[in-house]
Amino acid sequence: MKHTLSNGELSVSIQQTGIELCSVISLITGTEFMWQADPDIWGSHAPVLFPIIGALKNGEYSYKGDIYTLPKHGIVRRSDNVLLSEQTDESLLFTHTWDSDSLKIYPFKFEFQTRYSLSGTTVSVDHTVNNHDAGPMYFSLGGHPAFNCPMHDGEEYSDHYLEFEHKETDSTQLLDSDGLVSNERRPMLDDSKILLLHDHLFDDDALIFKNLRSRKVSLVSEQSGRILTLSYEGFPFLGVWAKPGAPFVCIEPWQGIADAAATTQELTEKEGIIQLGSGEVHRAGYSIAFYP
Repeated sequence: MKHTLSNGELSVSIQQTGIELCSVISLITGTEFMWQADPDIWGSHAPVLFPIIGALKNGEYSYKGDIYTLPKHGIVRRSDNVLLSEQTDESLLFTHTWDSDSLKIYPFKFEFQTRYSLSGTTVSVDHTVNNHDAGPMYFSLGGHPAFNCPMHDGEEYSDHYLEFEHKETDSTQLLDSDGLVSNERRPMLDDSKILLLHDHLFDDDALIFKNLRSRKVSLVSEQSGRILTLSYEGFPFLGVWAKPGAPFVCIEPWQGIADAAATTQELTEKEGIIQLGSGEVHRAGYSIAFYP
């Protein structure tokens, strides 16, 4: 089931399964900004990542001496255990709550909410995690939105680039063949605001940035100008990814990261893991300004 927000400038659709942003269409130009999940290439639009990001070593983690199995990117991504809790002309609030099945793979009693709001040509994505457990819970949280690239007829992938808010000097942490974070790094930005997109940029999987000062990044076409700007205050990691040669790019704000190849697999020791006390609430959000 899909739910839609519209304000005369954009039409925004959210798929209830997985709480996934699946369409952002300009009502002025007819442009579809979101990747349309071609299953022959990559069958997702914008997965919600909770309570892990990326892969676990052997698909497993340890907590209090027990071993649990979680799929890549966690339990919300393809879940049907989602309710539309609130709907207004400007926003949609979805809720995913723990149940007996979730406790078998993630032993915490939680309430996870995502609100999508539309104001002008900006879509805001706000997550809330409530810990209903008797003790602390541990999690990571992130977004994985995929945007069409190229966006316009007659343009090439290589006509596009990402423009950061500030000049950056950072390298990417390389992933190994199992999707785990290795110790190997590759320089990517050298006192530059620009990351050029090209068909071989993701031959070694996602780019993972840990040391960016910028909390805004734009997708820009050399031919037609700025396409969108993603603002991600409060997210210490940024992933950038696409299937090599595919016509999209993912800009991914993360609170957390995939397992390291040398991980102990202990959940409480996972890099970037968030600890939330009993009865406490964690909030995190990002926004995407579109330029029709």
